[in-house]
Amino acid sequence: MERIVGERYKLGRKIGSGSFGEIFLATHIETGETVAVKIENRQTKHPQLLYEAKLYNILQGGSGIAHIKWCGVNGEDNVLVLDLLGPSLEDLFVYCGRKFSLKTVLMLADQMIARIEFMHAKGFLHRDIKPDNFLMGLGRKANQVYIIDFGLAKRYRDPNTNRHIPYRENKNLTGTARYASCNTHLGIEQSRRDDLESLGYVLLYFLRGSLPWQGLKAATKKQKYDKICEKKLSTPIEVLCKSHPVEFASYFHYCHSLTFDQRPDYGFLKRLFQDLFTREGYESDYIFDWTILKYQQTQRTKTHPQSSDVQPFSGTRNSQVMTTDKLKGIKDASYSGEVMEHRGPSNLGRPDVRMQFRPSVSQNMGEKHMGSNTAIPSTSFARSGALKKSQPKAEGPTEATNNGRGHGNKTGASSSWMPSFHRISSTKEPRAGVSSIMEFGLWIAQDFCGEMADRARVLQNLKKYCSVEFQVLVQSCRVELRAMADSIGEAVKGDRITGNDACLRIPPRYCGSPTIV
Repeated sequence: MERIVGERYKLGRKIGSGSFGEIFLATHIETGETVAVKIENRQTKHPQLLYEAKLYNILQGGSGIAHIKWCGVNGEDNVLVLDLLGPSLEDLFVYCGRKFSLKTVLMLADQMIARIEFMHAKGFLHRDIKPDNFLMGLGRKANQVYIIDFGLAKRYRDPNTNRHIPYRENKNLTGTARYASCNTHLGIEQSRRDDLESLGYVLLYFLRGSLPWQGLKAATKKQKYDKICEKKLSTPIEVLCKSHPVEFASYFHYCHSLTFDQRPDYGFLKRLFQDLFTREGYESDYIFDWTILKYQQTQRTKTHPQSSDVQPFSGTRNSQVMTTDKLKGIKDASYSGEVMEHRGPSNLGRPDVRMQFRPSVSQNMGEKHMGSNTAIPSTSFARSGALKKSQPKAEGPTEATNNGRGHGNKTGASSSWMPSFHRISSTKEPRAGVSSIMEFGLWIAQDFCGEMADRARVLQNLKKYCSVEFQVLVQSCRVELRAMADSIGEAVKGDRITGNDACLRIPPRYCGSPTIV
């Protein structure tokens, strides 16, 4: 029997669960819109769904905040209907081999700081900052970071008097121990500084692949928390951030310098990473690690359609669902992915996820700064055409032995994530290698065209990805790129067509089957 909630949403497959209840895919019975539905039994010991709905209402309208479709009581359940979102950063982190490049981390950091700043501006602390609680959007919002799960959020200012909550000690740990701030471990009441410190641990987790206090064994949860606290407090910041840009150590030093009720300078923190992004010569093109990885998988599928090593985007083995207990799912296969039914060995019948990432340049990475700091000059965030300087190979830091706050352990491989495209042609067939490069350029160009980019930007990005990132400095390639960009640009300029239509306008001689090695 079909179950309808909110008089208009037909429940589909369960995509997640947690201590609060369950999450389902649902479809609007009239429009066919796919949404996410959180359901919590009203008899649960600590109901939190209606409180979370209240938070969503307060935060509505902010960038990276899911839109509420419906909220209320349905029989014995509390129900919250929200926009369907994409995979979490934890899912994407696993998909990318448990390591993000510096470029991806910096692009994420800018948005994540902005989301926390927005919550704080509304008078609330999140108190559970972790990768699972940041999701990517879907469709034309696929490059936008969303913050979710406000069940542990707390007001830090009285809405009437605007007074800050008082300083307290002997508080129980609230949140996730791996990313909790040092003061939270010490039982001190959380404030704005603690959300930001937790974010710092998330960013280093992305860069390093792990944190020094992961995997500690203990008999009880309290003993484990104590061990995490001891390790975290005894790891100096300089060790925690060893082999990574100094800006990450500066971020932690700033967070630790804040007093309990002090307003953080969010603009200063964003500029730390924005200036680093500029100095590294990165382009704010919103091509994340997972974007390129999915492209590589797509091309391998084209080249070797029977290959068994190309797995759907699931983040887990046996094609199980990517979601945990968060609002995430897939909709609109033409932009971000599709939901498919796949029964693995566990026979859970969970939906699998096949992602089709399409980068968008409609956003600006440098979001408006809410604060300033004259001690450190700010530069523009993205310098077009800047060359990325070479970086020394990272060395694994030693474990900490002295007191302080920081980090230490191996750092892993280089942060470089762009694929290697090689000219596979002989002197008799010079076109093959160019075609390999051209198809990737065309893939990028389609998405720029899809956002109605002008010819100059299409050409600029095509040339950049072929001559800078891939180090393919061949004149024949430049000539081909210019011709292709001209064709795309004229099509977009004249007809305002979509990226897929623009693809059809490209003469067949410009397209080929790339070889990725």
